[in-house]
Amino acid sequence: MTILDPAPVRSRLAQCPNHAPTPLHMQGPGGRPLWIKDERTRMGLGSFKALGGAYAVLRLIEARGRDDMTFVTASAGNHGLSVAAGARVFGAMARIHIARTVSEHFADRLRAEGATVVRSGDTYEASIAAAIADAEATGAIHLADGSWPGYTEPPRLVMEGYTVIAEELREAFETAGPDADAWPDVVYLQAGVGGLAAAMAARIRAAWSVQPRIIVIEPEAAPCLRESMRAGRIITVDGPVSKMGRLDCKTPSLLAFDILRETADAFETVSEAEAAAAVNLMAAEGLATTPSGAAGVAGWMRMGGERPLVILSEGPVAG
Repeated sequence: MTILDPAPVRSRLAQCPNHAPTPLHMQGPGGRPLWIKDERTRMGLGSFKALGGAYAVLRLIEARGRDDMTFVTASAGNHGLSVAAGARVFGAMARIHIARTVSEHFADRLRAEGATVVRSGDTYEASIAAAIADAEATGAIHLADGSWPGYTEPPRLVMEGYTVIAEELREAFETAGPDADAWPDVVYLQAGVGGLAAAMAARIRAAWSVQPRIIVIEPEAAPCLRESMRAGRIITVDGPVSKMGRLDCKTPSLLAFDILRETADAFETVSEAEAAAAVNLMAAEGLATTPSGAAGVAGWMRMGGERPLVILSEGPVAG
């Protein structure tokens, strides 16, 4: 299984004045207990992806010994923001390809981080193709959060950044005590290409002393991991555009597929209506988010658990 080590991530985060562990809430929506890891304020960027792209930018700059570099990526949301912020902080440049369906509000947030924004195609997959072509034509560094044969190290660094979330959770539950009842019995992990889910699952299996069931949640419109697991190989799925925009990915990451087939217990989908209901439930708890951010909550609402844990992955204006 791909090695994802939180130690080099945490050593660099220790030098970052904007970094602090995100909150872990115990909430009781509808009278049912629910652990919520709240990523909405991560490093001031509004989502867990602040941990991935910026960290990968730094590591790639370190590896080349220079910072006058341009990073190119496609983004359906927060990955591009993290790459742009990392490039700005570490003295590089960023060019972000986004589909025409991505909001102009998000494009403005990218520009505010110093990135050049390029509208490329009607879908996330089209913007990925444009980013690849851009890097090949210009010599820029392609920094995607998905992986495929022949392209794995930059996205591995992105995923390594996300392991910090699982480590913060491990420390919180260990502090609560050795009793297994202090730990979650089931963890719901939402997935687009699968980077967050795979990074979390890998670290949970490697480091948690009490092992939960791990359930991966995808939109009904984009069950690329579920169908790839059923097929035993990476496949691309068809489907309508989902309002879970950051999860609306039709082809999974190769690294995520390889990790999750060894670590996850189940792959489930949630409907647009279920995701909307989860957003409303979180709003009632004072935790504003999006359908993408609440997808794991939607999974829990249907499937439950005695001591469930979800990741509230982004704030209400993250993309």
